[in-house]
Amino acid sequence: MKPISAFSSSLKYLLTDIDDTLTDEGLLGAEAYEAMWALHDAGIKVIPVTGRPAGWCEMIARVWPVSGIIGENGGFYFRYHGKKMHRHFFFDEETQKNNRAKLDLLEKEILQKVPGSDLASDQFCRLMDLAIDFCEDVPALPKNEVQKIVEIFKSHGAQAKVSSIHVNGWFGSYDKLSMSLKFLQQEFGVSAEDSKKVCGFSGDSPNDEPMFQYFPNSFAVANIQNFVDQIKFHPTYVAQKRGGLGFTEIARAILKYK
Repeated sequence: MKPISAFSSSLKYLLTDIDDTLTDEGLLGAEAYEAMWALHDAGIKVIPVTGRPAGWCEMIARVWPVSGIIGENGGFYFRYHGKKMHRHFFFDEETQKNNRAKLDLLEKEILQKVPGSDLASDQFCRLMDLAIDFCEDVPALPKNEVQKIVEIFKSHGAQAKVSSIHVNGWFGSYDKLSMSLKFLQQEFGVSAEDSKKVCGFSGDSPNDEPMFQYFPNSFAVANIQNFVDQIKFHPTYVAQKRGGLGFTEIARAILKYK
C-alpha cells in the first residue's frame, strides 16, 4: 500500500464507499461533502457504492452531487437523471420476495445465536439483503462473534460481507463490483476493461475487497488498518487520515491530476 502522494493518474469517475469512508462516526462532515462537490464541479463523476439500503439510496441519488449510486452491496443501482429516477435491480420482484422470506428466517437464527447483535436500524428500508448490526448502535462485538454471523449466513447458502458496522447477507451472485461494472456500462458506456483506466475507488473495509482487487487506482482511508489482516487484496493507495478527512485527501490528489 502506497501513500496518496504516489498517485499520479487522471480519472473520470470515482466510485466510493460511504460508511467510515465519507463519514466519521456516522456523520457526513463538511470537508467530505465539499470534496464531493469539488469533484463534481471538476467534471469527475462521483458514484457511491454502499451496503446502505434502498431508502437511503433514493435520497442520495436525488440530493447529493453524485451521478448514481450502487446500494445494498450490489443488489441494485439508482440514477436520478433527466428529472427521472432510473432503477435497476439484480433480481425481479418475485425473486426478491422469495429471498426476503429466507432472510427473515436467518434474522431469527442469528439474533438467537449471537447475543449482542441486532437488526440494523435501517433494515426497514432494505429490499435485497439482511443487515446485522455489530457496532453501529450496539456495543462492539468481538471479531469471533462477527465471524459467527458470517458463518451462519454462509451455512444457508447466502453471501455475507463485513462492513465497518454491519454484516450484510443476501442470496445471489452479485457484489459491489459486478453491479458497479454494469452501472458504468449501461449508464455511461464504459466497458469493464476501460473502467480500470478511468475509474478509481475509495473504501475502508472487507466488503470493499473486490473493488480493491479490480481497480488499479484503488484508495483507502487510514482506518483500513483495522482490517488489513482480514483481507487478501489491499488498496493501492492509503490516506493519512481516517474517514471523511481521508476521503478529502483522496479527492485533492485526484483533482491535482484532472
